Amino acid sequence: MSEALERNYRVGEEIGRGRYGVVFRCHSLHTGDCVAVKSIEKRLIQDDAVDSLCISNEAKLMSLVSDHTNVLGIFDVYEDDEFLHMVLEYCGSADLYQRITSLPVFSELEAHRVMLQLMEAISHCHSRGVAHRDIKPDNIFFNSYNVLKLADFGSAGYFHSGELMSGIVGTPYYVAPEVVAGREYNEKVDIWSAGVILYIMLSGIPPFYGDSATEIFESVLRANLRFPKSYFASASCEVKDLLRQMLCKDVRRRFSAEQVLAHPWITDGGGSMSECCYRA
Repeated sequence: MSEALERNYRVGEEIGRGRYGVVFRCHSLHTGDCVAVKSIEKRLIQDDAVDSLCISNEAKLMSLVSDHTNVLGIFDVYEDDEFLHMVLEYCGSADLYQRITSLPVFSELEAHRVMLQLMEAISHCHSRGVAHRDIKPDNIFFNSYNVLKLADFGSAGYFHSGELMSGIVGTPYYVAPEVVAGREYNEKVDIWSAGVILYIMLSGIPPFYGDSATEIFESVLRANLRFPKSYFASASCEVKDLLRQMLCKDVRRRFSAEQVLAHPWITDGGGSMSECCYRA
């Protein structure tokens, strides 16, 4: 641990572990507040130019967007020859992955509570020129007041309006088809990922799946969106329409974050709860 970090924080137990780093619970020696510190070991990323660049930019990009209620806050950054330490807002509740695991199917009202906050976070990031690029349930936290916090900007990218990005980043079930295809892409990759999350919350299954990463990618590339009656029989017409707009293979027609927030299912608090005619 950095001496500068330990002069200001008392580092506690490990609470998480990723590919390159470990997350610890900490307490500020000045205020007593509980925070988290993400410690990244530099030697683990020095041979991967893409990951090295993303992680070196993570703190900078978080600082651009962490002033929003639904984005995880970043308080301090400490760096030495061996480690990069980021002091972050602590969230003590289960993340969205854990919630989906314990509650396989959400009601539309429950899904709306999550999606509204997630889209507010995404819209804010995009307005600051930041694309998250790895939106998935594991990166969506909740604080003790059940406020959603978008976290882990290790794969995030910065873009100017109209500028395209490149690089294969993301997670198989949630990655957009243009990324899988190796094409340049824009910030709407985040809309696709959020659409996958909404689909999973409502049905308990991913919209595009396979028995291996290769099969999942092939399914994503086909982008054959269906609503199996056994899973979506009671889903509202409004939420199905929103999913079609978010999981649209044609990026030009895919909704932006602002368009999602203006959709009736979002603005009406979860859309109509009445059944609608089945459309595959």
